[in-house]
Amino acid sequence: MTDAAPETPPIVLVFAANDPSGGAGMQADVLTLSSMGCHALPVITAITVQDTRGVEDIMPIDADWVADQARCVLEDMPVSAFKLGVLGSIETIAAIAEVVADYPNVPLILDPVLASGRGDTFANDEMIAAIRDLLLPQTTIITPNSFEARRLAADEAEDEDLDLGKCAKRLLAAGCEYVLITGTHENTVQVVTRLYGEQGEMRSDNWQRLPGVYHGSGCTLASALAATLANGLPVEEAVRDAQEYTWQTLKFGFRPGMGQFVPDRLFWARELDEDKPDEANADSADGSAAGRNAEVEPEPDGGESAKAAGASAAAGG
Repeated sequence: MTDAAPETPPIVLVFAANDPSGGAGMQADVLTLSSMGCHALPVITAITVQDTRGVEDIMPIDADWVADQARCVLEDMPVSAFKLGVLGSIETIAAIAEVVADYPNVPLILDPVLASGRGDTFANDEMIAAIRDLLLPQTTIITPNSFEARRLAADEAEDEDLDLGKCAKRLLAAGCEYVLITGTHENTVQVVTRLYGEQGEMRSDNWQRLPGVYHGSGCTLASALAATLANGLPVEEAVRDAQEYTWQTLKFGFRPGMGQFVPDRLFWARELDEDKPDEANADSADGSAAGRNAEVEPEPDGGESAKAAGASAAAGG
C-alpha cells in the first residue's frame, strides 16, 4: 500500500521588491502566504537598500526579466491568485499587465505601494497613471491606505483631503471590482477599514489602534487577502479574515532594529509553542514572544480565528 500524495496548497504569484530587512516587500509576502497555508511564487520587481528606519535606494529589475520570471513559473504551475506590491517602473507595470491579462479568472490583489512608511517615494506621477490605466481594470481588490487612495483617485487640481468614499467610487469606475481602504493614516481613535463594491460601501471594520509604527503592515494585509481568496473564501469573508490575521501580526509585532516594528506573521506558531509548559517559556522575559504578549491589549471580537486559521494551515487542515 502506498501513501497518497500530499495535496498541493493554493499557489499565489507575487510581484514585489526585495527587502533586506525582512520586514516588508517580498519577504513579508512570502512569510504571510506561507503562514496562511499557501505556496508563494516570488517574482522580484526591484532590489531595495533599506532597513527598519527607511529606504535608501531602489533599483528596478529589467521589465523583460520580470515578465520572464513570471511566465516561466506560470507555464509550470497553476496559480490561485496574483498579489502585486512595489512594481519599480512604468515598463514593469506594462509587462505585468500583459502577463496577468492572460489569466482573467485569477483574482488579483493590488497593494499600491506609493511610498514607504517614512515617506520614501516608490512611484512617480507617470507610474501612478500607468497603474490606473493598465492594472486597475484587471484588479479584483485594491488595498490602498487613505493616502494612497487619495493619490490614485485625485485629479491634479484637487487637494489631499478628498473624501474616501469618492476615492473608492473613482477607483471602481477605473475598473477594479472592490476597493479596501485602510484608515491607518487617518487621525482617528480606531483604525477604520472600509470595503467598497459597485453598490457602494459593503462593510466597515474598526480595529484598536496599536502603539508604534510598523514596517510591512500593508504588505501583510494584501498578502493575507490573496491567501484567503486563493483558499476560496467569498470576498467579504476573505476581507474579514485577512484583517483579523493582520491585526494579530501587529499585536505581536517586534522591533528587531532601531526603527519600526515588524509584524510577527508566525504569531500563532509561537502562541502554540507557549502553550507547552516548558521552563523556557515560563521564564520568558524581555524580547521573547511571551514577554511581549503579556503587555498587549485584549484583541477585538473574532481575533482567535486568525490564530486558529494559521494553526490549521500549518497542520494541513
